[in-house]
Amino acid sequence: MKLKDFFFLLLLTLGALLVHGYHPWVEDAEIYLPGVEKVLHPDLFPFNAQFFTSHAHLTFFPNFIAASVRLSHLPLEVVLFFWQVTSIFLLLLACWQLIGMCFSEASARWGGVAMVAAVLTLPVAGTALYIMDQYINPRNLVAFAAVFAIAKVIDGKYFRAGLFLLFAAAIHPLMSVFVFSYCAVLLCIKELDRRFAILACLLPLGISFEPPSAAYHQVALSHSYFYLLRWHWYEWLGVVAPLALLWWFSRIARSRQLRNLDLLCRALIVYEFVYVLAGVVLSIPERFESVARLQPMRSLYLLYLLFFLFAGGLLGEYVLKNRLWRWAALFVPLGAGMFLWQRALFPASAQVEWPGTASNNSWVQAFEWIRTETPRDAVFALDPFHMNIPGEDANGFRAIAQRSMLADAVKDSGAVTMFPPNAEEWLKQVQAESGWKTFQAQDFRRLKAEYGVNWVVLQQPGVSGLDCPYHNAAVLVCRVN
Repeated sequence: MKLKDFFFLLLLTLGALLVHGYHPWVEDAEIYLPGVEKVLHPDLFPFNAQFFTSHAHLTFFPNFIAASVRLSHLPLEVVLFFWQVTSIFLLLLACWQLIGMCFSEASARWGGVAMVAAVLTLPVAGTALYIMDQYINPRNLVAFAAVFAIAKVIDGKYFRAGLFLLFAAAIHPLMSVFVFSYCAVLLCIKELDRRFAILACLLPLGISFEPPSAAYHQVALSHSYFYLLRWHWYEWLGVVAPLALLWWFSRIARSRQLRNLDLLCRALIVYEFVYVLAGVVLSIPERFESVARLQPMRSLYLLYLLFFLFAGGLLGEYVLKNRLWRWAALFVPLGAGMFLWQRALFPASAQVEWPGTASNNSWVQAFEWIRTETPRDAVFALDPFHMNIPGEDANGFRAIAQRSMLADAVKDSGAVTMFPPNAEEWLKQVQAESGWKTFQAQDFRRLKAEYGVNWVVLQQPGVSGLDCPYHNAAVLVCRVN
């Protein structure tokens, strides 16, 4: 790689960060970051840790981030920002390498990389995923490892591909299965015969025919993306349209002697066909519900990433070429649209939440006060749907406040779908919080008697009869005596 190319990748990384934003504590960070914080400070989260340690025990991610903090002697928020920026850069570098194996022209290579940079936070059909999240998590690290592994398979460097696959498996075991199966399909088509390709996707799923518990059934119903047959028509379009376009890309590649592009597109079609079939099968009988947590349709995550890389490469090669106005006509509106979409998602937060800067989000301010002013063994209760409240911006309480809380109905439910043994306790706690918006002081005292809750976070104007040492325009933090 030339120094000029390295510089352009850095500029694209910065552009992607500014367009898509950075929000370190939102959404699934509520599941992943408490695991990191508990590695750094084992006395944190003495209550209800099972809702995030179930994930943490299966991945090296908490240890990886915690080791980065210890080795660098930097604050956690600085390390998280570093790895977010680094993961974007490494993904774009991996895309630059892979697309260079498909096209010879620089316009195609930069078209593919720029397209990926422009659509990082595009939703992936009905999977509740983005191509890359606005915060560091295991999926972001697996993304660049996946593309590097694919590039090494195309290049015939199978040992190096295996190293990237091992890294992906250590960071996110489930997402690495999709990468491994695609590489297996690719290898079968490349080295053996396309008739063996479908077999390469048939991984041992350990299917159990035992019906799920009633508690698990209830939580699973709140996550419709598990069930392909419950997707809306436009989500189905997000499956069918890329497959049809990949078939078209394959024909173009074959006609123009772009062998690697043709190979990658045909392998993607086979790969996704198998997972769509699995998604349909697991959506039909209820007894497969506990197996549906393997989420075969999240295979679309890899398909979307490669689809936009190839689409950008073809546009760069045959449409954009060296015409600057064409590049601007495509990427300026696309970047602006993605920027506005992110502002709509997180309207009460800064577009980029730089480490070390004070948050202007009232909920985050309250959570930060809790982290510094309440005992580490405190147990909190919040509205079980607090992450969906306008202005909360999906910020995770545990991740920011570093305190224990009763189970919530948003992110803890997602953890329960992956780990059914937690379903009964989750349902019991969420039912105990039922009717939260009408709770009075005696209801919070009931939670204290049942679960040891000694603090609550309430929306303004709160309720009478509680001592609230912290309040701002949106939130109160109150003791339960």
